[in-house]
Amino acid sequence: MVAAAGAEIDAHALLTSVGLDPDGAWDPKVMLPAADYYDLLERIAVQIDVTDLPLRTGASMQLDEYGALGLAFKAATTLGRSYARVERYARLWTSVVEYELRPDPRGTLFILHRSGERRLGLRLSNEATLASAVSLARQVSPKPVTPLEVLVGHAAPPTTCAHQEWFGCPVRFDADLDAVLFSPETLAQPNILGDEGISRYLISHLDAELSEIESEATLVTQAKDAIAQALSEGVPKMDDIARGFGLSARSFHRRLAESGMSYQTLTEDTRRELAEGLLRDNNHSLAEIAFLTGFSEQSSFTRAFKRWIGTTPASYRRDRMRR
Repeated sequence: MVAAAGAEIDAHALLTSVGLDPDGAWDPKVMLPAADYYDLLERIAVQIDVTDLPLRTGASMQLDEYGALGLAFKAATTLGRSYARVERYARLWTSVVEYELRPDPRGTLFILHRSGERRLGLRLSNEATLASAVSLARQVSPKPVTPLEVLVGHAAPPTTCAHQEWFGCPVRFDADLDAVLFSPETLAQPNILGDEGISRYLISHLDAELSEIESEATLVTQAKDAIAQALSEGVPKMDDIARGFGLSARSFHRRLAESGMSYQTLTEDTRRELAEGLLRDNNHSLAEIAFLTGFSEQSSFTRAFKRWIGTTPASYRRDRMRR
């Protein structure tokens, strides 16, 4: 994103501000807390027009930047199998995004799942991710790759001409999903460098890496459980949660950062997920849910929930009941 923004911004200062060494070696395993990344994008938006920044970023992404996963994407025998590898192994380069391949009457949806408040930084990141998904496909396919449709789950920018032109298909904003729709023919076409033997070797390597990451992710899962259990007495301090794992606050912070997570983001995600789960259960009143998620007042809970989800707790519960 910073590189695609060009010379109008101070790239060195922006990268340094989020703890990255602008002159350091490229390492796809280095992760930033999501909130820090979104803040960075929003600071770029103050300096330049970012309408087409996600498209320029997506177009600039190269498979070689994704390590073994990029090689596995290339070596898959078809484009559909390339995306299946992203669906399974995306955790190797992100802890805040999940991907899903879902059948659709017209073909297959490649869906991006990223939770959190639909702030500008998240919106820009989602658009860049969708653009990169198509860009990577165009790098491995012997034929031009044009989706049937692109769906974006937030409001459109002032102009969408650049989006329509870059994707080469209709781009529908305010959709229920963030996704790219591909035809069966597009996903069935063979990749230029598809090789079954190389694929098997790379998959074994990726499985080993994934096992290591999933064991580290256990700390995040356990920390969320600990936070959820403590919320009825108010939002717990990081020191207290770290102490429960026999860690110093500094070590705990470092291990969360290695998983692309900050304590603040972890706490917010825990409160949001707990609130959503409790709202699906009609045995709890809104006042009780506010208390169980660490809020001293129902009004504070309502404001926070609307920031997280975009609607009030009462509306969310009613919508769930209608389904």
